[in-house]
Parts: sequence; C-alpha cells; structure tokens
Amino acid sequence: MTLETYKFNHGGWKGPKRGDCVMRAISIATEKPYEEIFNGLLIWAKEAKDLPDSKKVYKPFLHALGWKWKPTMGIGTGCKVHLKASELPKGRIICSVSKHLVAVIDGVIHDTYNPSRNETRCVYGYFYKEEKWQ
Repeated sequence: MTLETYKFNHGGWKGPKRGDCVMRAISIATEKPYEEIFNGLLIWAKEAKDLPDSKKVYKPFLHALGWKWKPTMGIGTGCKVHLKASELPKGRIICSVSKHLVAVIDGVIHDTYNPSRNETRCVYGYFYKEEKWQ
C-alpha cells in the first residue's frame, strides 16, 4: 500500500495559473476562502507598503490569525527537516521552503504541484495553529 504524500489543491483559485503560493497555502491550511485571504493580504500589504506575498506581510497576517512560527533551521545549522511526512508534525501546517510556501495536512502536501523534490527539500520552518482543547 502506498501512502499519499501529495494531493492537487489550488486552494479555491479558479483563474489562470499564477504565482500565488502564499495565498494558496494560507487558504488551504486555514480553510478560509481564497478571496478572503487574498483581500486580507492586500490590506496588510497596503499598510506595510509591500507586496502581499512578502514575508513582511504574510508573517504578521498569519500571527493575527493565531498562527505561530516554528523555525526548523538556523544560520549555519544545515538542513534538519525535509518536506516529508516523517519529519513534520501532524495537523495543518504551512511550510516555508526556498522561494515557496506550501500547505501540509497530516503529512500530505496540498499544492498545485509536488514541491518536495523527492522528499529532499529543506523546510526552513512552519506555521502552525495550536488547537485549544475544551
């Protein structure tokens, strides 16, 4: 039996293909409509005087939604975590890899292509949302 490691997911964008990994990954991981995420990032980008897919915009945007950042790599440490299920936590996370953000749900990559490079791609860190148990 082969475990699923990738699932095609455009995050709700219905238009032509475009470089929108930030909006797509956030939409998929947060389960919020693509348009809501896109418009929210535009507002934050205008205030920051930057682009909506800039780290300066999406990091505080995600923090405002209650998501936390977990670095997995530091300067001079080398790659410790790869884009593969056995090295990532369960749940809904947004991984930062070189020049790309990708949603991962319970170890399965959700994106318009598989960016794992055969599970060798280094993860710089990931966003996660702590679930509160009632």
